[in-house]
Amino acid sequence: MTTVKSMMNLRPWWKTAVVYQVYPRSFMDANGDGIGDLQGIILKLDYLKQLGIDVIWLNPIYDSPNDDNGYDIRNYYQIMNEFGTMEEFERLLLEAHQRGIRIVMDLVVNHTSDEHPWFLDSKTSKENPYRHFYFWQDQPNNWGSIFGGSAWEQDPTTKEYYLHLFSRKQPDLNWETSEVREEVYRLMKFWLDKGIDGFRMDVINAISKVPGLPDGEVKPGDRYASGGEFYMNGPRVHEFLQEMYEKVLSHYDIMTVGEAAGTTPEQALLYTAPERHELNMIFQFEHMDIDAGSGGKWDIRPLRLTELKAVLSKWQEKLHNRGWNSLYLNNHDQPRMVSRFGNDKEYRVESAKMLATILHFLQGTPYIYQGEEIGMTNVAFPSIDDYQDVEIKNMWQERVIEGKEDPEAVLSQIHVKGRDNARTPMQWSDSLNAGFSTGDPWMKVNPNYVDINVEQALNDRHSIFYYYQALIRLRKAYDVITDGKYHLLLPDHEAIYAYLRETVDEVVFVAANFSVENQAIEWPEGFDDKYAACLIANYEDAPVSEEGFTLRPYEARVYHLRIGA
Repeated sequence: MTTVKSMMNLRPWWKTAVVYQVYPRSFMDANGDGIGDLQGIILKLDYLKQLGIDVIWLNPIYDSPNDDNGYDIRNYYQIMNEFGTMEEFERLLLEAHQRGIRIVMDLVVNHTSDEHPWFLDSKTSKENPYRHFYFWQDQPNNWGSIFGGSAWEQDPTTKEYYLHLFSRKQPDLNWETSEVREEVYRLMKFWLDKGIDGFRMDVINAISKVPGLPDGEVKPGDRYASGGEFYMNGPRVHEFLQEMYEKVLSHYDIMTVGEAAGTTPEQALLYTAPERHELNMIFQFEHMDIDAGSGGKWDIRPLRLTELKAVLSKWQEKLHNRGWNSLYLNNHDQPRMVSRFGNDKEYRVESAKMLATILHFLQGTPYIYQGEEIGMTNVAFPSIDDYQDVEIKNMWQERVIEGKEDPEAVLSQIHVKGRDNARTPMQWSDSLNAGFSTGDPWMKVNPNYVDINVEQALNDRHSIFYYYQALIRLRKAYDVITDGKYHLLLPDHEAIYAYLRETVDEVVFVAANFSVENQAIEWPEGFDDKYAACLIANYEDAPVSEEGFTLRPYEARVYHLRIGA
């Protein structure tokens, strides 16, 4: 029995929304220069409408030298020439809104480009009024950059060093300076007044640094300290966000999500509890780190399902009725989820659907990364020259060129964890360049586009695309998916992820097999096979018995029970 969402008008709109992330450079090229653009996104709005999503999150489209693919912003008030014009952006906004699709933009204000006028002025002299917009010191501390090497770069003009937690072309803004904050609020209002529907805030929990920028502890074998304890969730971050809310966010009906690495559920509540007036939700990364060893991202270890379940369950339980979750398994900074958590060979379709099932029945706002809905996979380019990402390039320089590590071993790690896995062009068809561009793409297309593409998916009623479409419809049809309390089943099972979502009126039972072996599962207490309706399953048939059922390789099923039925 379908339960119509009766309290939809009482909830913030973003609680029932499904977000689709567009990486503009790789989405669709309309003018044949090999780079995705705004006109290309406009051309594909009907496709996104057909999928059923509510919101597009656009990765940065601002004017940028592109050292970090747009996350190094030179002018917050201009569109990058490669992407189009402000008029084309305004048309995109209009066309999206006419289709009932909202637009959320990236807000990148932990740092700017080193070509931003503020920084160009800042480095001219120690007395320049913009000097305090950034962090300058006579001597660097021992922090390392997240992209490798020191987090400090010496400028020849004044001989002082400036802080850059990321690329040397991304100097960190000093949020202690009130003028910095006022400039940020001004640019936010500029875009919100154009009619955008919110912000995804890049590394927003890094904007407050511990005064004095003290040295960190250097681990054995490392050249630099991570320094994260001195800038992640820093001493004034909540003060800054509450000021941002008061001066900007509270005046608009929008969605806000903050990227917040290194955050616990308890810290997440400080960011997302409604009464604190900060953000709607954050992106946490705990589940993104469970296949990393003590050596960090590139120290790859096998994934254990019990660990993934424990992390996701912890966040579901601790934020319930207090904060709000963002739900994702991949994005522009992470490998493709079907390659990382599923089986991208013989069970690609089944495991892609299974992972989507697990994610979309959790409590929170789901994010679909472009190509996820057709099961795009990681790519294994044969040469480092095929890669574009600044993090990959820096890592290669540090470990292979300078460190003399085995190139093939390092390349194999890039194949598994490199950010460019997510950035290969969108696969629209089996034609030249996967239908992404008539010119030479800025990055090579994944060779499997011949078999994995949108055209193929739309012509196959059993495709991953139509499964996502069904999941999105279900989220809008059942209150329990938005509001239900989460309860993990079989926490120690190494192959089955099963959980319940419960309200006083409804129960949903979700069960998924993360292995290539058949797995038997019993009905949860209170479920009866005669009354439980199968909402969705990724195999065509779903046989059951009084005791339960058997999950085939990467099978997922969802059953719904109306209390009192």
